[in-house]
Amino acid sequence: MGVSSMAAASDGMQLQLCVFDLRRGQQEGQELDKILFFYPTDCPFLTQLSLVGLCEGIITFTRIFSPEAACEVIEAEKHSHVFYEAEPDIWMILVVEKSKDDGQVWRCEALRGVLKEVHSLFKMFHMSIHALLDKKPSGELARSHLHSFITDYLSDFQLGKRMQMPSFRDSLKERGTVQMLTVSREVALEVQSLITSISSCCNGCDSLILFQDLLVSTTLPPDDTANLFSYCTLRLTPHALSSSTSSWSYLRKGHSTPNLSNLTTLDEHQSRSRDTSQGQNSQISSIPRFLQRDKWSKGKDGFLVPNFPSGEVGSFVLSTPVVWNQQNDNCKYLCVYQHKGITVVMLVSATSLANGEQGLVQVKNQFLENVAQRVTAVEQKLSRGWGGENAYHVSGYRYLLIDRDRSVSRATPAGKVTTLKKESLVYLNKLREEVDIEKGRWHRDNPHQEKELEVSIRAENNAWVIAKVIRGKELYMVLEKANETLLYATDAVEKFSNRYCEGAFSMEY
Repeated sequence: MGVSSMAAASDGMQLQLCVFDLRRGQQEGQELDKILFFYPTDCPFLTQLSLVGLCEGIITFTRIFSPEAACEVIEAEKHSHVFYEAEPDIWMILVVEKSKDDGQVWRCEALRGVLKEVHSLFKMFHMSIHALLDKKPSGELARSHLHSFITDYLSDFQLGKRMQMPSFRDSLKERGTVQMLTVSREVALEVQSLITSISSCCNGCDSLILFQDLLVSTTLPPDDTANLFSYCTLRLTPHALSSSTSSWSYLRKGHSTPNLSNLTTLDEHQSRSRDTSQGQNSQISSIPRFLQRDKWSKGKDGFLVPNFPSGEVGSFVLSTPVVWNQQNDNCKYLCVYQHKGITVVMLVSATSLANGEQGLVQVKNQFLENVAQRVTAVEQKLSRGWGGENAYHVSGYRYLLIDRDRSVSRATPAGKVTTLKKESLVYLNKLREEVDIEKGRWHRDNPHQEKELEVSIRAENNAWVIAKVIRGKELYMVLEKANETLLYATDAVEKFSNRYCEGAFSMEY
């Protein structure tokens, strides 16, 4: 497809990730101005332009036939090209090298989930790419922020010189969703009382409460909850703070970080006649690196302490991280309190504090005086009822349950998934890809009409691989060492649905 030279661009390189703006670089000789980010950073310009030109041509061509949904994926002999329009005319392209040796079979929608996730997290901390381009039309600001943020994000997938993306082994996981902790009615009432106390002492702030790597409660809408939950389990929970391997990452086996001295922007290369490297490096070093490891530590008072360069919001210089709501672009301070296994995340509106960031000291003092003891009590009750990492294992089942409307999922624990045979996971991966394609057709035909789908496959290794989609909910299941009759598989799904899904996937629902 015109990018066969990709593999030679960098020894051991497994993927390319590009962010470009279709509106920019329309005049001859200014084509590089389109590119806002490119990984690997040392990829030759001709290769970058070749990829962007190819993708731009395909996007333009496919829009003729499908104006509302341009190209989503190109499958070439040696590479998969995954497209995602993150913002109007802002495209993210992921090119993944196919390999027959290591058995890395992926699902394109899972790869697109990587692009969606990094863009959502980027917007949460830096606002939209369009906003950065409007602030500095040269693109220098957007490029600097994208370079630091996406490079730190990709470091979680780096294994030596290679980048390891989600593969068929992750078919029972779903990005962009929240994993909830189920609590008793008694504990739920305690949690609700805690939420009320937090709101009363923190100027009506929004909050998230997590126990271990599971969400207990949230006052945010689903999209904001999913973004903040992803960040918490990546960098803020006790597991993330105490271990170099976080449960958030699918495949993290190493944690080498790319050489940051190689980070440059295209503006530098386009201005070779003048020495701008010193100023550029200074700008990059001053950007808060929210996704770098070891940037949060726990203080003696229980609040997590950030170690970032000062950021700016409007005309104010801030040392406390701020996040932006997806729906209304409200700016909020990120305050995190932790006691043993519980993490309380508070989003305090910047406009609610008369003294700006200094008002956070008073908010934290009020929290310690009026709320901290309640947090301790809730943590004790959650600990007593916690069943450990295998709390949501169901004997005989390997499953993934997704509620798209609430962006919530629940799945078989990772340790139990590893007991499945490779063939079972490969079949499930293929089945999920077919379901993705079918759901795409539904959305293009009638985005407001919900349809139902049920597929049961008897795999060659005598396992049942099952998918069921109904009313915004999805269930994926693998049954190994199971009876060969379809009736057995149907009954198994029925029993699971009645007991664990409130009958959502039952035939008589």
